[in-house]
Amino acid sequence: QVGYESPHSHMRVPGLPASLQSASGKPAYSFHVSADGQMQPVPFPPDALLGPGIPRHARQIHTLSHGEVVCAVTISTSTRHVYTGGKGCVKVWDISQPGSKSPMAQLDCLNRDNYIRSCKLLSDGRTLIVGGEASTLSIWDLATPTPRIKAELTSSAPACYALAISPDNKVCFSCCSDGNIVVWDLHNQTLVRQFQGHTDGASCIDISNDGTKLWTGGLDNTVRCWDLREGRQLQQHDFTSQIFSLGYCPTGEWLAVGMESSNVEVLHVSKPDKYQLHLHESCVLSLKFAYCGTVFNHRESSSVLSCDISPDDQFIVTGSGDKKATVYEVIY
Repeated sequence: QVGYESPHSHMRVPGLPASLQSASGKPAYSFHVSADGQMQPVPFPPDALLGPGIPRHARQIHTLSHGEVVCAVTISTSTRHVYTGGKGCVKVWDISQPGSKSPMAQLDCLNRDNYIRSCKLLSDGRTLIVGGEASTLSIWDLATPTPRIKAELTSSAPACYALAISPDNKVCFSCCSDGNIVVWDLHNQTLVRQFQGHTDGASCIDISNDGTKLWTGGLDNTVRCWDLREGRQLQQHDFTSQIFSLGYCPTGEWLAVGMESSNVEVLHVSKPDKYQLHLHESCVLSLKFAYCGTVFNHRESSSVLSCDISPDDQFIVTGSGDKKATVYEVIY
């Protein structure tokens, strides 16, 4: 899991009471929250972050100077290409070679002044779906010599805040600014269903590993779980803060939720247990589990707005407020 923050120092978490400090004297950052709301610090054994398969650090290998604030990033399965979404366009970068980078293609989507908020690749790397501050999603054919739009999907909502693709690549889910989750059939390019429940914008989304459940977070301070087969809401979790990001753990029954309040809450999907992580000094705008289920945390100089992890857990890409994207190699 990667969690990122924006640098608003006025949102810092106040000092913790002595009862919630860890035994080592350092402030605890992980707390178990019981069903009745009691918080207890969780000590980690000294070897918790050592060993095979656990990342030691991330080494910066590329800076991609997009030129506008980068609100969306994605990396291809082959790890050769990175896509950065900014104002009005997505830029395509080849990161297979060292050296300074200029984009190999520019995909003009939306209007020039509207930000891309999400871009997702289908697993074969030949199709890119782009959404943002417009009522239309664009579907790009990347297999042609020059990428081209092959379809557009238009809903009634003025903006799309987040996208997800079903594991079989047949369906796209769009989190809309009106709170609806729109379900699109990618083959027929038709709207097949809307999940209605969020009373303010739906900001983030992830799908359970088996493809049967959808998790969404909203600016209405709720996280909701939806049954994709029956098309109904299964669960609702209420918080005191807006939800900006979430991720479903690929290896277990846990959901990590990034809050405007700067906490990350980790919920068990079927028990009342949850954990709170106090790692960030400001709102958690982007969060993602590594495919192996590991937790990873890193700090950058400017606000990080988006992140992606390559399917082999070897690379992390971040998009930031200082108009660039950064590619890191994960060192194990």
